[in-house]
Amino acid sequence: MHFKTKNMTDYSKIITIEPGKRGGKPCIRGMRITVGDILGWLASGMTFDEIIEDYDELKETDIYAALSFAADRENRIYQIAV
Repeated sequence: MHFKTKNMTDYSKIITIEPGKRGGKPCIRGMRITVGDILGWLASGMTFDEIIEDYDELKETDIYAALSFAADRENRIYQIAV
């Protein structure tokens, strides 16, 4: 089954990686909030609105960027393993 989807968010200007920050994990716009943090919050059942309410420095596009980054990384890992 193939689903038609919207284009994924271009995360190239949103996701940053700095060696000394959060152990070099991918972060949102140079903040200390990582892609993994956002994925964990979503996995625990938090909505976009709840995340933004708790972390008002985040925007909806930041959350989509984290999801797009994670999807790209997952696709690359899978292709290497096959």
